[in-house]
Amino acid sequence: MNVYIIGIGLIGGSMSLDIQEKYPEAIIYGIDANETHLEEALQGKLIHKKAILQDVQFADVVIVTIPVHVSVGVITEVLNTINDDTLVIDAGSTKEKICESIATHPKRRNFLASHPIAGTEFSGPKAAVKGLFIGKTIIICEVEKTAFTLQEKALEIFKNLGMRIRYMDSKSHDKHIAYVSHLSHISSFMLGKTVIEKEKNERDIFDLAGSGFASTVRLAKSSPAMWTPIFEQNKANVIETLEEYIANLQEFKNLMLQDNFEGIYQEMENTNHIKKILKGIK
Repeated sequence: MNVYIIGIGLIGGSMSLDIQEKYPEAIIYGIDANETHLEEALQGKLIHKKAILQDVQFADVVIVTIPVHVSVGVITEVLNTINDDTLVIDAGSTKEKICESIATHPKRRNFLASHPIAGTEFSGPKAAVKGLFIGKTIIICEVEKTAFTLQEKALEIFKNLGMRIRYMDSKSHDKHIAYVSHLSHISSFMLGKTVIEKEKNERDIFDLAGSGFASTVRLAKSSPAMWTPIFEQNKANVIETLEEYIANLQEFKNLMLQDNFEGIYQEMENTNHIKKILKGIK
């Protein structure tokens, strides 16, 4: 099986490691605009060989794991180049614009829109880890538009990598993911910004930071090059979630101004229900 991975970073590199373990016969080719990343991927044995985009004509599977604003054009070029039996998978954090961009492509049947809900705050080939996807959910959008035999091939790969499969339309995906992922990153970035600005005047503030602060701002270490295009492509949904979030923050502030700590207690107790919702999620 010839597997071409476009974008050898955290997601692409981690997929490569697990595919090599589950499919020992697979030959992994790496395509990346960053030559340093390709060299690191070779040295780290994430890939067997380097390749260029035109080489996907020889692929059995193509996995696209690059920033979403770039993937729109790259997926089209890949579909223009592949043979009729090639499976093309993407792993982008937004789905609607990607699906719209290739909706009428003659080889739309070769493409499977997916989003593995997995990752860390790190990026690049050195961030790749084995077993990243075990027990994680992968969302598949517009599955009915992918050829059945290629669906089966993709599902086999996902299951062998340990993922749970969930189906959703692309519009719903982008709306829901704005709440549970995109807003989390914005909150983390802005909390980090607030504390950094305060630290300019109070040099001891980071000495007081504990594990709670570290875990809350962990996502602020994520790559701006990856996340800015995500916010751009999902702008309408992100703005909607921000408006709701800001309204809740304002309400909390008003309770503080009113010395209504019984109200604050009630707000937090009501929100504690999230423990049951998130039980078992790692």
